[in-house]
Amino acid sequence: MVFDTGAGTSPAAAPKGRLSVVFTAPFARQVAVGRWFTVFASFAILTASGATYIFSIYSKTLKSALGYDQQTLNTISFFKDLGANLGVFSGLINEVTPPWVVLAIGAAMNLVGYLMVYLAVDGRTARPPVWLVCLYIFVGANSQSFANTGALVTCVKNFPESRGVVLGILKGFVGLSGAVYTQLYLAFYGDDAKSLILLIAWLPAAISVVFVHTIRIMPYPRRRGGQETSVDPFFCFLYISIGLACYLLVMIVVQKQFAFSHAAYAIAATALLIVLFLPLCVVIKQEYKIHREREIDAANEPPPTITVADAHGLQMSTNSKADEQQEQAPPPSSSSSCMGSFGGCVKTMFRPPARGEDYTILQALVSVDMLVLFVATICGVGGTLTAIDNMGQIGQSLGYPAKSINTFVSLISIWNYAGRVTSGFASEALLERYRFPRTLMLTVVLLLACAGHVLIALGVPQSLYAASVIIGFCFGAQWPLVFAIISEVFGLKYYSTLYNFGGMASPVGAYILNVLVAGRLYDAEADKQPGGGFAAGSGRDKVCLGVECFKRSFLIITAATAFGAVVSLVLVWRTWSFYKGDIYARFRDGAGDGRLPVDQRRTPEKEDSAPADGTNAKGSEAR
Repeated sequence: MVFDTGAGTSPAAAPKGRLSVVFTAPFARQVAVGRWFTVFASFAILTASGATYIFSIYSKTLKSALGYDQQTLNTISFFKDLGANLGVFSGLINEVTPPWVVLAIGAAMNLVGYLMVYLAVDGRTARPPVWLVCLYIFVGANSQSFANTGALVTCVKNFPESRGVVLGILKGFVGLSGAVYTQLYLAFYGDDAKSLILLIAWLPAAISVVFVHTIRIMPYPRRRGGQETSVDPFFCFLYISIGLACYLLVMIVVQKQFAFSHAAYAIAATALLIVLFLPLCVVIKQEYKIHREREIDAANEPPPTITVADAHGLQMSTNSKADEQQEQAPPPSSSSSCMGSFGGCVKTMFRPPARGEDYTILQALVSVDMLVLFVATICGVGGTLTAIDNMGQIGQSLGYPAKSINTFVSLISIWNYAGRVTSGFASEALLERYRFPRTLMLTVVLLLACAGHVLIALGVPQSLYAASVIIGFCFGAQWPLVFAIISEVFGLKYYSTLYNFGGMASPVGAYILNVLVAGRLYDAEADKQPGGGFAAGSGRDKVCLGVECFKRSFLIITAATAFGAVVSLVLVWRTWSFYKGDIYARFRDGAGDGRLPVDQRRTPEKEDSAPADGTNAKGSEAR
């Protein structure tokens, strides 16, 4: 079969020849096992894994059906956030098992956890105690960390030179998941918040099972600059995701203005599914380019040569090759010795390598860089997540209608996406062109989030629309930056675990700012109102109305976020010289495994000859 149209082939025959390649079993297998189909499968899994971001849609139903007050609801919300971000277990499992094991465990947890929540809310089981509901939602939400670890971490390791872009686009699809879920549940079940819980129980589990054997870590290709690691398809994915976001935004506005029938919701959901599968066309096109590239390489490959030499010459050649291999072999590292014994790990935990090299897990966890990043993330993510989780109650307290509150949630999802892709792509471009540190961009995002918190605190009429945009954008923008910083500063060897440790800042911040601050102050304000907050027709649902319900809470959150921005400046100062260098040189000049080139690797001799002030780029600074 002819794949190349060649110089002697007419242009009219080119499409025919291209189609003859695409519609063949070998090419289909190449697509199914290829690096780019893994990206598409990750899109599908992560788009279905963001159910935790639409908690505010069904939180009111959960609150009224089970008779909870606001602090109890915020406690359940905390366990939801804790489950979504406590991914250390999934990270450790991913260190010793293939990604499909992590995805399979996550699918089972998602189905069991959310299904039990649905049965409790729908009254099909006896009313469970609060601790049991917290356990249910923790298990269901924890499946998100398994999906993120199995899919996102694998893609970052498959495309190490473009990790900012990869994190931005993958996290962007997670950010859109809230709006996607809203459209799908309206088409499947109508405006029924209880059925939404059922949808988020079975849909993510089904998608993970479908793609469970597709997600896997692949060896880095020998050919540099080829189609297998090209960044161009990610820009195609970006344009598709922008189209998807615009479509969702239009549907949100139109559905707010006009009453949709069930058939109209079904048509809208069908169009949505078509857009979601468009990245598959990009994958097929990219795999065809890879196929052509391999054919050209095979045609240009010189024929094998046979060299005859005497025994002495052969021995010299063998010795020379052995010396070359010995020179290229990496020196024993603290990371590898850590796996051999716990004692060796403890001995090296306070002697980390240079930034950018592979830290052990303990070296990363006790480093000042990780501590500073963790505190800044607690303040930033904790504040924005508190606003997102309480958006339903915030809108209700300020007198917005229920339809507008659903609009706020969907707008947060859209701008959550915008923040993720903007921070991922923009930080990558600024880093590549101007050596602009990602840590400094994180500071900018935290300062911007303060504006959204102030708008909520002041309760300016109609300002909740702008606040939802700012908070959604800033919440989304923080994650690609945090996860990219972790991968760049501490290396990729134990990224599965360190990635999930960084995510644990979210539930810590949510507990402090959501449960201890927002929940308690809301209930305290509700108790001051006539009837103790139990309005007529609300049953056991405690309701607070007025600007004062969340005013003090979000003034405190604003101060905490500003403090996080100041703390992040410490990390900017500590990593300034690191980001001013070429942090991806190892993937261009090394052996494709992420190690520094031979002449740049740390050795005891080089450490002994380093300047005494410790300012050399390869040396280890005091952390």
